[in-house]
Amino acid sequence: MTTSTSAASATTRRGRPGYDQQAVLRAAVEVFNRHGYDSTSMGMLASELGLTKSAIYHHVESKEELLSLALDEALTALEEVLDQSAARGGEPMDRLERGIRATVLVLTDKLPFVTLLLRLRGNSPVEVAALERRRIFDQRMVERIVAAREAGGLRADIDPATSARLIFGTINSIVEWWQPGGRLSPDELADDVVKMVFQGLAAGPGHPGVR
Repeated sequence: MTTSTSAASATTRRGRPGYDQQAVLRAAVEVFNRHGYDSTSMGMLASELGLTKSAIYHHVESKEELLSLALDEALTALEEVLDQSAARGGEPMDRLERGIRATVLVLTDKLPFVTLLLRLRGNSPVEVAALERRRIFDQRMVERIVAAREAGGLRADIDPATSARLIFGTINSIVEWWQPGGRLSPDELADDVVKMVFQGLAAGPGHPGVR
């Protein structure tokens, strides 16, 4: 099922007492992340929810629709980050910093959904379509890095593709260790990532070091 079909279903289906489609979706994403999408059956999901399979089918038509809805939630939030940041304009470095900061905040807000997105292997048409959307998002971020580099805001002796991979690697690793309600709030985490990307770890003038 395509994302557009899934999105239409999301607006027309009504929930059953105790669960609506969003609650079923969130539970499904948790199970997908814990056991792997391919290893999760509708029976396993029904058991986790304490529902019958027929009750789940009241909310969605298939496991693939659940996957499509989940990936769309992550990707739409990420795409909106760049759209909104572009609409604000500003210097290339400002646009890049806003994009990185907002991407971190989306990841923390949609943590289970982005985690699922980052674990895709392209084993189904739904996954292939999601990976293509993610590729386009990544390319838009690379374009911002190139623009910031050409404007003199980033080092010219580092290839933009390498910079992009290092930035994405830093941001994507957050799903493996950051926990909601932990020591770092989402805003503090975003601040730290921006500092790491643009200032590095070396102590210098204006940056306290450890003696």
